[in-house]
Amino acid sequence: MGLSCPPGSPTRDEVLAVSLAKLGLTSHDTAMDIGCGSGKVSLALALTAQAVYAMDRKPEAVAYAKEQASLAGVSSISFLCGDAADLLPTLPTPDCAFVGGSHNLSKVIALLTDLGVRSVVVNAVQVSSLYEAITSMQEQSIFIEAVHIQISRTVPIGRDMMFRPENPVFIIVGGTGRCS
Repeated sequence: MGLSCPPGSPTRDEVLAVSLAKLGLTSHDTAMDIGCGSGKVSLALALTAQAVYAMDRKPEAVAYAKEQASLAGVSSISFLCGDAADLLPTLPTPDCAFVGGSHNLSKVIALLTDLGVRSVVVNAVQVSSLYEAITSMQEQSIFIEAVHIQISRTVPIGRDMMFRPENPVFIIVGGTGRCS
């Protein structure tokens, strides 16, 4: 019997596709998944990146993500449990980073900028996280854009169907312009 999915919901496929496109991932990249939660983003990064480091503060999230990677037959992801602000300085310099967690967001963005990360993509559902990500990236002079994604899916209604909206997601994009 597998572990239960950690709180929060895995990144929706449509949001993941846009986030990965904005990240500009290449086969030579070292990628970070900060706030890895279910590990869905880590697995997607591992399809392209040379190396992936996935981290979360919650041990149950790391355990679940590891289990998902094992079930998928992916062994190229290094999973770490702890605060990203503490872990980042101890790891190889990343080329790009996906940030799905909001803990210490300003500090994490500053650390990523100091490390010279080429691209940073933050997914946020809370307006306060959206604001913090944008202002932090602006302070670091790496802000590129914010994108609002609203997904609706069909659901049955009587003999017909309707679209039921899911919670909107904000994708905040930053980068240094450094080429690999």
